[in-house]
Amino acid sequence: MKSIKAKNEEQTKAVAAKLAELLEPGDLILLEGNLGAGKTTFTKGLAEGLGISKVVKSPTYTIIREYLEGRLPLYHMDVYRLEETGAMDLGLEEYFEGDGVSIVEWATFIPEDLPQEYLQIKLVPVGEDLTERELTFYPVGKRYEELMLKFEAKLGENK
Repeated sequence: MKSIKAKNEEQTKAVAAKLAELLEPGDLILLEGNLGAGKTTFTKGLAEGLGISKVVKSPTYTIIREYLEGRLPLYHMDVYRLEETGAMDLGLEEYFEGDGVSIVEWATFIPEDLPQEYLQIKLVPVGEDLTERELTFYPVGKRYEELMLKFEAKLGENK
């Protein structure tokens, strides 16, 4: 587990962009946080770090948005609306096992559809006016434990 405090949206995106530099095909990131916690902001930074210039929007109503033009494709999913129905017919495993990076918001609603390994990131608004974010990273599985070691080293380069 690693926690980072971002003072504003730009720092949140910068942290995500650094993480993006280390991502590989098939990586899965689960974003957890209340509405307005910064999940889409984090995803925007990740997209920038992957070289995606297209505007990133929340996939709340479309469930999945695909961004294909960067170093790796980015599959941005918001499964909040699947709380009662599940994701059985969406073919999520094709994304998770595919050639890109998958980001899933509200993954707690589809635990049975998730692979055994992933990187979970919890975003919590903090500070007097709640404009700062505490980002806590929970690696699950060997790939993500190794990813976090590389990520922490990358973050240390800028101190």
